[in-house]
Amino acid sequence: MNTKDVIYGLRTKNGLSQDELAEKVFVTRQAVSRWENGETVPNTETLKRLSELFNVSINTLLGSPQKLICQCCGMPLEDEIIGRNQDGSLNEQYCKWCYADGTYTYSDMDELIDVCVKHMVNDNFTEEQARAYMKQKLPQLDYWKRYEELSDNGEFEEFKKKLIAEINDLHIEGMPELKTLTALVGGYVNLEYTLPGGQKVKFLNDGTTYLGNQLESELGGDRCFGVLANMNFILVCTYEAEGANPELILYKKR
Repeated sequence: MNTKDVIYGLRTKNGLSQDELAEKVFVTRQAVSRWENGETVPNTETLKRLSELFNVSINTLLGSPQKLICQCCGMPLEDEIIGRNQDGSLNEQYCKWCYADGTYTYSDMDELIDVCVKHMVNDNFTEEQARAYMKQKLPQLDYWKRYEELSDNGEFEEFKKKLIAEINDLHIEGMPELKTLTALVGGYVNLEYTLPGGQKVKFLNDGTTYLGNQLESELGGDRCFGVLANMNFILVCTYEAEGANPELILYKKR
């Protein structure tokens, strides 16, 4: 698909006239018309404004000429899973799991490999094969090549350690010691809880990346503990397989 078709499709999908789109990205209606006729393409700054307005990547606006992959974990990138900078703009180099709100979430390559391998193993791809593939792939990616330049000197890892200690200090009955926290996108873990008064609520933002983990209960049975947290809160719950019948154990502001 060409840029002209992408812009026309996004404009009409969002119910905007050419005049209305022009006003939102600070150009003339004639400029929008020329884009949609294929006479010109938006300049870099306007592409950024269009990306922010329509919540799509610049790569998509240009007709997807590149096959984007996360430069930390190697995952193919679609607009829905692209990470965001601190100002909310899309960063087309990373996925939401590896880069969230301007922060790189992995500083240990082996930890990232452990997380990824769990999702790669199937009947045709063994754990050994998956691990060997990731060990060969990751060092070729830009984040790991430039790790010394891009890393935060361990600040995020130190934050995770403090958060883990804070959660363990809650001493929740039946919950084993928490040892690791990994990046989790809200849309995949945003369970709906029933409060004592009968109201049903969700606490997370589907598009936000959190830190979390799943733990087997020391009390046995078929329920697991789920832990989610960020700089503002800690949430602990239990649930059955596939997140069924969730029960909120604790929601604590930090």
